[in-house]
Amino acid sequence: MSKFFKTFLKHAGKDFYNQSVNPPVVRASTLIFKSIDDIRKMQNKAMKDPIGGHFSYGREGSSTIFALQKILRTLEESYQVFLSPTGFGSVFLAIFSVVRPGDEIIVSDPVYSPTRALTENFLKEFNIKTVFYDPNNINDLKNKISKKTKLIFVENPGSNTFEFQDLSKILSLAKKNNIFTAMDNTWGTPYFIKPIKLGFDMSIVAATKYYSGHSDVMGGSLAVNKRVFKYVEKANKVSGLRLSPDDAYLITRGLRTLDIRLDKHQENANKIASFLIKNKKISEVLYPIKKNKKKYKMWKKYYSGSSGLLGLKVKSKNKRSVFKFVNSLKLFGYGYSWGGFESLALYQDVREQGNRKFLNLQKDEHLVRLHIGLEDPKDLIQDLKRSLRFIK
Repeated sequence: MSKFFKTFLKHAGKDFYNQSVNPPVVRASTLIFKSIDDIRKMQNKAMKDPIGGHFSYGREGSSTIFALQKILRTLEESYQVFLSPTGFGSVFLAIFSVVRPGDEIIVSDPVYSPTRALTENFLKEFNIKTVFYDPNNINDLKNKISKKTKLIFVENPGSNTFEFQDLSKILSLAKKNNIFTAMDNTWGTPYFIKPIKLGFDMSIVAATKYYSGHSDVMGGSLAVNKRVFKYVEKANKVSGLRLSPDDAYLITRGLRTLDIRLDKHQENANKIASFLIKNKKISEVLYPIKKNKKKYKMWKKYYSGSSGLLGLKVKSKNKRSVFKFVNSLKLFGYGYSWGGFESLALYQDVREQGNRKFLNLQKDEHLVRLHIGLEDPKDLIQDLKRSLRFIK
């Protein structure tokens, strides 16, 4: 399907019944039937074909949501895709589906901070232990696998520090020890890498980001293979997680231009990274651009492209001057999230990284995250050039 990815996005989900290019928004809590027998027939269909879009109650979905599920199922090359109100909702659903009291989870150290809070703190109250591994050391992961390990949770690249891991080796360890696997693929999306096809059981994307692309909707997707489908289906029913039809519509509309936007995000980010890598005030550009680096080799091994999110290690003894660098940017908004059409900048305080075990940050190094939007890259470079002078 990847060969026809661009064409597929433009034509999927058309509603010929309503003669609509995009599927209509169907809002409903109660779904009405002509008789009790008709309800039972629909419920029986749902039991026989659980991915066929057979709904008897609004919490189970609507035709709007089913249209988005079908599109994403094809993009992910997965058995099914579950939709949740937020990206983190999909993270929660993935973990909640397969772990139980007494189990252990192994998580890559640079995960999204709410994922860390969930696994490291909250799940501890339910007698579920979390162990974090060094994303740059496959042997560290190998040595932390025990008989109790139920799930390996990977975020690739790592949140804020952008470590790229050898995914095939992780999958090999998991398969050898019969361990479930999940990957947060928000950075790459299935446009650049397909975790299910690679061998992961679950693939998570925050639809809030590139799927939507316009910073005006929240949602999450969890693609699964057949092995874990029943676990996730059961957990999804009892958790009550559900994406609204309005948000599903907006995400479907955003997906039409996913390829065009990501191609441009990538083009702009490469130009910005090439500019920043030459600046002496930047000790490292956290983006797969230097061909002799492990980061680039691991990215090239698995990805067909790179998105617009990157990190900077800024060298300065004066923290306030780094603040001034970020605050003086005119074309970069200052705020959380990313993946929209606009550029963003964020100073990443070490405390916001959570209790990182393998944070490779030297003395007087500061983390700044940039999302490179769809503006003219020449304007973005000029903006950065003006603001970099404030770093002392």
